[in-house]
Amino acid sequence: MSWAGEPTPRGVAMVAQARPTSYWLDRAERPRPRPRLAGEVAADLLVVGGGFTGLWTAVQAAEADPERRVVLAERDRIAEHASGRNGGFCAASITHGLSNGLDRFADELPDLVRMGRETLDAIEATLERLGIDADAERTGELDIANFDWQVDELREYSSEGRRLGLDMHLLSEDEARARVSSPMVAAAVHDPDVIMLDPAKLAWGLAAAAERLGVTIHEHTEITGLRDDVHGVRAMTGYGSVLARRVVLATSASPSLIRRLRLYTVPVWDYAIVTEPLTAAQRSAIGWDGREGLADSGPRFHYFRLTADDRILFGGWDALYHYGSGAGTEHESEPREFAVLGEHLLQMFPQLEGIRADHAWGGVIDTCSRFCAFWDRSHGGRVVSVVGFTGLGVGASYFGAQTALDLVDGRDTERTRLQMVRSKPIPFPPEPLRWFGITMTRRELARSERRYGRRGLWLSTLDRIGLGFDS
Repeated sequence: MSWAGEPTPRGVAMVAQARPTSYWLDRAERPRPRPRLAGEVAADLLVVGGGFTGLWTAVQAAEADPERRVVLAERDRIAEHASGRNGGFCAASITHGLSNGLDRFADELPDLVRMGRETLDAIEATLERLGIDADAERTGELDIANFDWQVDELREYSSEGRRLGLDMHLLSEDEARARVSSPMVAAAVHDPDVIMLDPAKLAWGLAAAAERLGVTIHEHTEITGLRDDVHGVRAMTGYGSVLARRVVLATSASPSLIRRLRLYTVPVWDYAIVTEPLTAAQRSAIGWDGREGLADSGPRFHYFRLTADDRILFGGWDALYHYGSGAGTEHESEPREFAVLGEHLLQMFPQLEGIRADHAWGGVIDTCSRFCAFWDRSHGGRVVSVVGFTGLGVGASYFGAQTALDLVDGRDTERTRLQMVRSKPIPFPPEPLRWFGITMTRRELARSERRYGRRGLWLSTLDRIGLGFDS
């Protein structure tokens, strides 16, 4: 058995009537937009970006110093982009998984693993302290081998986890299928350090908590440029400006206000669907009583989970790049991608034949060549950028915000001494080489899937030069 490579009639039927918008954002409880910034405003700290990184930065800064004047500016609406379009996997890893951490930060990995687990505990404690209801469940994640040829790699992954003190053990096919009833499960590893949550409710809760702490939030406020001022940094908007002593840029896949950083990330499109709520009979048929997040482990992979009202969110697999770093809203709906995901969901759970998707959407990921966040200081250290999370930022954004505040305030901490923080990824080449390289990588990943995980010359070369891409 293998994953379908093309849409099928039943996959098309599943998604054809789905609403082309994020399930998380398409709800009546979405807060009304905050007012646009107008006129001249002064701040001790300006945070640019209303996703998780920006919100965590604002909350942490305000909690640490209640007298600090913090302003947050969001170009669109809170959680409008990656933070409101992801799967809601809040993982402890700050290196985009153990394998990526071993490849890039082997000497620091024990410390990075510890810091990641501390981050997850801190997120949980903060939700409790601030009274944020994000439907958070610390169920962990099951990493699944779909085929026999993936089992050895999963076994090695669990061994590395145990070596680092993590409770990660390989489950046999029978043990794994006892947790999730699917013909596409050949083995699994349970990672306990993952919280499943509602990402939009988390973002909305953080925004409300930030305001209670004294932060001023402006939506529909695009920062169009930064310039040095004798009193700090002046951030220009269409209707005014902010004179800030310090600035943290948390702009995800949007083009950076620091032009030299634009070669370090590319906007890659990811797609997801959400089904109608499962019936009691459907829930019983697929097992999944532990409500873990699920992710399979091939060169291209899916992520899927149960929502609080027992829908299935199913996303991932392919990742699209458009020439010239195209990130326009016209790419949010890709019927072919949705139909393939629908077919794959039915391959995973044939018991759900006939189920329909309610929502189907796409969103951009701020992908960098090392697959995890990086930091940059500019304007004499008064501006710090943190971007490049590459799709595993729900949890890592908390750490990214902590570190950005350390850097912008000039603090020498365990975080700022990390090689991970002091270094940057390899930049992407300009077009047309960028498009060619990413397109070749996508094709070779698909070929690797057909060749039982063998990566081939192109992917092996990327591995050797530090551009070891997965999907």
